Amino acid sequence: MKATIITIGDEILIGQIVDTNSVSISKHLNRAGIVVHERLSIGDDRQQITRSVERALETSNVVILTGGLGPTKDDITKKTLSDLFGGELRYDERVGEHVRTMLEKRGVAFNELNRGQALVPDCCTVLFNRHGTAPGMWFEREERVVVSLPGVPFEMEHLIAEEVMPRLKERFKLRAIVHRTLITSGLAESMLAERIAPWEEALPDYLKLAYLPNPGAVRLRLSAYEVEGESVMREIEERFAELQKLIPEYVVGYETASVQELIHHTLLERGKRLAVAESCTGGRIASLFTAMPGASGYFMGSVVAYQNRIKEQLLGVSAESLGRHGAVSEEVVRQMAEGARNLFAADYAIATSGIAGPSGGSAEKPVGTVWMAVAGPKRTVAVCRQCGTDRGQIIERSSAYAVALLRDELKA
Repeated sequence: MKATIITIGDEILIGQIVDTNSVSISKHLNRAGIVVHERLSIGDDRQQITRSVERALETSNVVILTGGLGPTKDDITKKTLSDLFGGELRYDERVGEHVRTMLEKRGVAFNELNRGQALVPDCCTVLFNRHGTAPGMWFEREERVVVSLPGVPFEMEHLIAEEVMPRLKERFKLRAIVHRTLITSGLAESMLAERIAPWEEALPDYLKLAYLPNPGAVRLRLSAYEVEGESVMREIEERFAELQKLIPEYVVGYETASVQELIHHTLLERGKRLAVAESCTGGRIASLFTAMPGASGYFMGSVVAYQNRIKEQLLGVSAESLGRHGAVSEEVVRQMAEGARNLFAADYAIATSGIAGPSGGSAEKPVGTVWMAVAGPKRTVAVCRQCGTDRGQIIERSSAYAVALLRDELKA
């Protein structure tokens, strides 16, 4: 069972808004066992809408469109679909009364444009939109279904959940799509692939493995399409159990698990305290921990020591080290971590100092050079990483690497 999702609107194509609708629709379809094999965005153009729907119907059982259902002249989806399916627009009393009531509550006049919202093709099933003025529409042609939904995300979301998915499940005999994702940290994608190659080669053909690298982590997703859900999920769990025996030290958890969550639980269980001293990461590491409920049980505080004077006065970094080695150095980042540990009376402290760019680099220390350190009860460790060339990328990567360094120290 295949589906195509089409989002309509010039505002999407020029980057004025972000298309979140197709992401949400994909999740709903996937959970129901419908494979989304194509997603496309098109402009408010009659011919383009017609061509796109006709082409999608050649390969998909289900086509879902969003957008272009408003009351103004640039919203042409409804009339285009009516013509495509050989219908005429008619006035729907229920929709009309709903639109009138909604607008009166907002103090908006029920004029001819708004009245047009109640005009719907007589060849479709109207999907009542109790959260907005534009109804959804359900068309059928030769065992295939085309659904048109409003582009406003919260209106679309209610209609897809309350109207579209129940109808699709009733209309088609659907089989399951199963996904399970294991999170790993500590091995680069290529090294991980080499390490687990025998396990991957032993997977049955109906299980598809995808590598999904993130800063500081690699997600491994096993998928099976249009299968018997429960039995295949048991098979996936067994396969991942085998994998965990091969790389136990690199497994973080499943689905949305993160390295910081693992540290969060470890520190709470052990009754240990954490502090952070950041320069180039600008508070990003602290936010990773404080975003989690319960962080107050171990997180003591942080210092964003951007200027050398702050590194000296608050963290106790020596002026000699700064003058001789520079702020982006092993000597300084070690002192930052140890200074934060002492300042906050913590058991562990993370520190970072680097060049986030786009300026400030040199031949010896190019943009993206980041030193990071972890000070603990027994020792202080420091590493230098090259974290990319884009400022945002450097901050994300170096934060992830620094958190992973703490995880390694907690395991030591």
